[in-house]
Amino acid sequence: MDDGASGEREGRAARLNPALLRRLLRARDRIDAASHEPWSVSRLAEVSGVSKGHFARCFKAAFGIPPHRYVLSRRIERAKALLRDTEVSVTDVAFRTGWNSLGTFTRVFRDIVEESPAAFRRQARATPADLQGVPHCFVIAACRPDLTIAVSEKRRRRDANTLDL
Repeated sequence: MDDGASGEREGRAARLNPALLRRLLRARDRIDAASHEPWSVSRLAEVSGVSKGHFARCFKAAFGIPPHRYVLSRRIERAKALLRDTEVSVTDVAFRTGWNSLGTFTRVFRDIVEESPAAFRRQARATPADLQGVPHCFVIAACRPDLTIAVSEKRRRRDANTLDL
């Protein structure tokens, strides 16, 4: 079932110039290749060859989320993989995935994943999954956090639901 918002987004993306879409994909590929780097809208717009405002609007129209949320989702995705698959400390995971502060990393990770990095690591190791036969791209897509709304908005919704109980 297709809701109106996704249909509208697909319509806007379809109206984008193919050359602009290629430039947006180039920016997204740069994020994917180095999500730990500081990707400001200005820097991404420069990669795409458009203004900051135009880049932000077109990126959201093409991919469904603003550029900053896309960067966050890629960083959290990488952090989850490091926590699950390595013995690297939580602090090192935070810095390797582009965070300047352990506190900020932990807060954002908890807001998105709904558990602390240490709790996520314990849970992931307690229930190991046999993913040998699953293509890597499917595993990554399944583990990608859903950031269609702002992190602070998620926190407000969760807090409101807690108060209702």
